Amino acid sequence: MLDFLVSIDKSLFRTLNQSVQNSLFDIILPFLTNLDQQQPWIYLFVGMIWIGLVWRGGRKGRIVAFLLVPLIVLSDQLSSHLIKPLIGRARPCHITDGLPQVEYLRLLVDCGPGRSFPSSHAVNSFAAAGLFSYYYQRWFWAFVSFASVVAYSRVYVGVHYPFDALGGAAIGSGCAVVVILGWRKLEGWMRMRREPRETESDRLN
Repeated sequence: MLDFLVSIDKSLFRTLNQSVQNSLFDIILPFLTNLDQQQPWIYLFVGMIWIGLVWRGGRKGRIVAFLLVPLIVLSDQLSSHLIKPLIGRARPCHITDGLPQVEYLRLLVDCGPGRSFPSSHAVNSFAAAGLFSYYYQRWFWAFVSFASVVAYSRVYVGVHYPFDALGGAAIGSGCAVVVILGWRKLEGWMRMRREPRETESDRLN
């Protein structure tokens, strides 16, 4: 069964990496997939968004900004330092025992030494998309579409298999659910702690 899934994954990879190649994607997707390396302006841009959420986003914006920090720490550490070493899958662009994982691969960015499953880009993108979609539901499709393009870009540029991206999307979304549910439970606990005090204050008055 595993061999069958791997063969499907590699077949999909060849289609997405080689068969749908076009000059527009060759420019846009390598740039998009390496946004985290476009220093310093990308960090300045993300920082401005975070400050904007805290300063002008109201209570909802402050909650999102607050939750975004532990969410990305959770998603990135889970994917990069736990699941990837545990699975240990080689990237399609890696050479193993002198042989390429995939022949005729189109590699548009640096391959990198990391493991393949899951794609950390997909994990982190879908984690953030899940959080923003929960609190800003009218923009759901925009957030999910952006995360999907980032995940797809990892396959197109040749550094991840499709199942790496799909698995990353599922893991990232799961991380968002865990953080949101954790925050809702914490909110409920704090509300319960406040209510008895307010009731006692009402009786005294």
